[in-house]
Amino acid sequence: MADYVIVGGGAAGCVLAARLSEDPDVTVLLVEAGGQDRSFLFHWPAGFTKMTKGMASWGWSTVPQSWMQDRAIWFTQARVIGGGSSINAQIYTRGNHDDYDHWAMTHGCAGWSHREVLPYFKRAECNDRFANDYHGTDGPLSVAMPKATLPVCDSFIRAAQEYGIPFNPDFNGSEQAGVGFYQLTQQAARRCSTSVAYLRPALLRPNLAVLTNTQALRIMLENHRATGVEVEHKGQNRHLQAIREVIVSAGAIGSPRLLLLSGIGPTDHLNHVGVSVAHDLPGVGENLQDHIDICALAELHGSDSYDGWDRPHKAALAGLRYLLFKTGPAAASLFEAGGFWYSETADAQPDIQLHLGQGSGIEKGIVSLDGSGITLNSANVRPRSRGTVRLASDDPLDPPLIDPRYWSETQDLEVSLQGLKMVRDILAQPALRQFVSREVLPGPEVQSRDELFDYACRMAKTDHHPVGTCKMGHDEMAVVAPDLRVQGLDGLRICDSSIMPQINASNTNAPTIMIAEKGADLISGRDPLPPAIRKPLPERTARF
Repeated sequence: MADYVIVGGGAAGCVLAARLSEDPDVTVLLVEAGGQDRSFLFHWPAGFTKMTKGMASWGWSTVPQSWMQDRAIWFTQARVIGGGSSINAQIYTRGNHDDYDHWAMTHGCAGWSHREVLPYFKRAECNDRFANDYHGTDGPLSVAMPKATLPVCDSFIRAAQEYGIPFNPDFNGSEQAGVGFYQLTQQAARRCSTSVAYLRPALLRPNLAVLTNTQALRIMLENHRATGVEVEHKGQNRHLQAIREVIVSAGAIGSPRLLLLSGIGPTDHLNHVGVSVAHDLPGVGENLQDHIDICALAELHGSDSYDGWDRPHKAALAGLRYLLFKTGPAAASLFEAGGFWYSETADAQPDIQLHLGQGSGIEKGIVSLDGSGITLNSANVRPRSRGTVRLASDDPLDPPLIDPRYWSETQDLEVSLQGLKMVRDILAQPALRQFVSREVLPGPEVQSRDELFDYACRMAKTDHHPVGTCKMGHDEMAVVAPDLRVQGLDGLRICDSSIMPQINASNTNAPTIMIAEKGADLISGRDPLPPAIRKPLPERTARF
């Protein structure tokens, strides 16, 4: 029994557990299906390369994607304390200011405009470089410049400028567009997950308890009020009673999945899979959005990337170098430079995000070269396609049916193909000639529209940014109100990336932490932080 039972110890759940337990008069119980983050691979930056290939993951894939030649795509979702913040590439980006203004104005989510969420980004952040109107310096989450970039990163940044993208020293400042180095959620060349930054210090409090390796089975309801959670722990079912509220923070796949298993969702679907309807809520599992990217891969003249360091003798050397000096391959998140730019059909804000990988075969499904290579990813960060999360059956252990419906909107495919052209053009710029010997993928022979589409269908992958499946708002498909209460039920809130009505145009870890920071104030009844003072809009970066 606890005042608050939080289901999901991921990026949001760890923040909520820490913030809510600051009040010594309340008790907090955090429940996580995965285990502890004890392995060094969770803490050394380069450990990320093991994560997208299955470590600490649920092992799910999408259903066959109708608009991608029926290909099913590996869909990494974290199963470990800290969630996505424990297995991601540590890139710290918030999205565009307009993203949050659209939440407030277009979707009717009062209190969630950029001016109103910026103080929560700042409250979370301890930035090692910037101290200004956009950044915090005394929060729990360490945000740092990368420590292990290779010279090819600088040449990539110059090549992107030759292509026409201006340099930007801070993607989270006044202007998003441009190219440069990403900041990372790291401290002293170690990953700074929400498990490390928030939960670990809070565990000293007597009013906070954590259950790991504990699978939530359903939310218990009485008279349209959530009273607790039924879980499976050490082979036995237990009922965890919530005195005040149940808070679901299981992510954009796990949160709607748990609601559906509890009979909260669209009546037709629940009837179809044999789940008794407790509360008809049509929007649960709808509005799934995700970023999908396509890469180009180039072979280098020499050994100027991190390829080959996974061989046993070199891995041992890299580990020793890291332990002694916190430098070298193990200190690299491998995606440390990139940027934001416009496709030919972009509106006022960038719709393409670039990630430079300092090697080949970094993520699952991408080719590893025998020699040395680099990977340049392009993601459409303003997708129009919307998908669903559904149950395969009423068995809580069955994988969910994840259907992002990638490229179901024609413009999304066009933006993706334009992004592919962009990265190929950047790799061909003069600044990279000292490094790049040839394009390996797609390869110079791939030029026609049909050939590019076939390549895209084979190589496109998720950026691991699903959101929106329990969206916030007031329309008939809204699942939560702007105070994160589930529509039509008492004692139940959702607080994670699933509440986003529209995906932010960047990586999603930082916005998820912001949502939890603000959510903690909403849940505890504290006054919201004062909105940021409106600044004059910067002059827009020229697109061409």
